[in-house]
Amino acid sequence: MRVTSSLWVGAYVRRCQIEGAFAVVARKGAEEAGAIAVIVDRLDGRSDLYIPAPQSLFEDSRPSDRRFQRVIEGAAPDEIQANLDRQIRFDPDLWIVAVEDRAGRSFLDVIEPED
Repeated sequence: MRVTSSLWVGAYVRRCQIEGAFAVVARKGAEEAGAIAVIVDRLDGRSDLYIPAPQSLFEDSRPSDRRFQRVIEGAAPDEIQANLDRQIRFDPDLWIVAVEDRAGRSFLDVIEPED
């Protein structure tokens, strides 16, 4: 059974803070099952954007935890925001978590697409 988006986001923010990064909920989505996007600001003008990984990238038929993929790497904040604006138009229940970490750590379970 998957935990609610609200509970997952709260735990994720605490995890980031425990690891020494700053994290905040920038936008609240649907409490139960809203998708979650994560912005990692490297504090040098570059940011990364992570979104839920599509089911086609999973080896398992149904993962027990949330998995993400990095869709933008090292971009300016306006590029990240433009992408998020498009996603919000498509999915108004989207959560957005903003993380600040000089090392660019996301603390997510990231799946890399195979080439």
